[in-house]
Amino acid sequence: MNSKSPIKGRGAQRNVPNRFLEFCHKEGEVPDANKTLYLDVFPKTIVNKVESPDIGMAYSMNAYQGCEHGCIYCYARNSHEFWGYSAGLDFERRIMVKKDAPKLLEAQLKKKSWKAHPIVMSGNTDCYQPAEKQFEITRQCLEVFLKYKHPVAIITKNALILRDLDLLKALVKDDLIAVNMSITSLSEHIRRVLEPRTTTIKKRLETVKVLSENGIPVNVMLAPIIPSINSHEILPLAKAASDYGALSIAHTIVRLNGAIGEIFSDWLHKTLPDRAEKVLHQIESCHGGHLNNSRYGTRMHGEGKIAEQINNLVKLARQKYFKDKQMPRLNCNLHEPYKEGQLRLF
Repeated sequence: MNSKSPIKGRGAQRNVPNRFLEFCHKEGEVPDANKTLYLDVFPKTIVNKVESPDIGMAYSMNAYQGCEHGCIYCYARNSHEFWGYSAGLDFERRIMVKKDAPKLLEAQLKKKSWKAHPIVMSGNTDCYQPAEKQFEITRQCLEVFLKYKHPVAIITKNALILRDLDLLKALVKDDLIAVNMSITSLSEHIRRVLEPRTTTIKKRLETVKVLSENGIPVNVMLAPIIPSINSHEILPLAKAASDYGALSIAHTIVRLNGAIGEIFSDWLHKTLPDRAEKVLHQIESCHGGHLNNSRYGTRMHGEGKIAEQINNLVKLARQKYFKDKQMPRLNCNLHEPYKEGQLRLF
């Protein structure tokens, strides 16, 4: 294969060195076929407390580590290095599967010390990525949430969520579910290069419509906004989200932390070479001259003129298309009597 030709069906175009393997070169990567491997892992817990003060969730859980969707900008890529893998192609091709997740979740919800609080599925990697079609771990976890009347929120960009519409409809009867659908562009060309193994934009919008028609509250995530790639689409994206039934939108400005800066830059020069330097410089202008900003409070929405323009456009979009809409609060009051899996009578 021509080294300048993009690897089809993948976001990252190469593996970058894992910083934890600096002294283990003799055990380096062996060239392999461009295929996905599913690897069983057995964590002791599944619910994670989120300590970051500028993330709108307190608890999250991830049924899978790594994600075959291959979104080039994904902040979760760096977490793969803690498992001894690369944040590049390994992140997309070495998917760790937590088959015990439903059992671990049930144990957590049954703890006497546990107080109900919304748990977000996919705080790191998409719970409806292609692996879910085979393993159905997310569906099993939703059954646990329903059994214990516990609130749950989902972040995804995959229409596979509609497979579980029966469970979502059961959960929404008690205000126990909210869905966050990620839609970053209305252009299929941009979607294919930016998020190569994700559901098409048309299907994502249709998914928002089906969920909304069934009373399931949907927030559309315009995340991340990347200058000169999808920043011009903010208003049309917001309008489409509203037209298809979403109750709100949220956004972040792309930041390329850790190994993602190198991975994204390599991808950009191969897939969009005509605008590569412009995009990188504009990202830097949003983060004080760097591709990444890790400061709480500014890292998500950036700073500077370009960031200000993006944030103002999102504010305008909310006023124009979501003025009389809002997401409901999830119900945390039902769980306590159901800690044994059924309503306590005494």
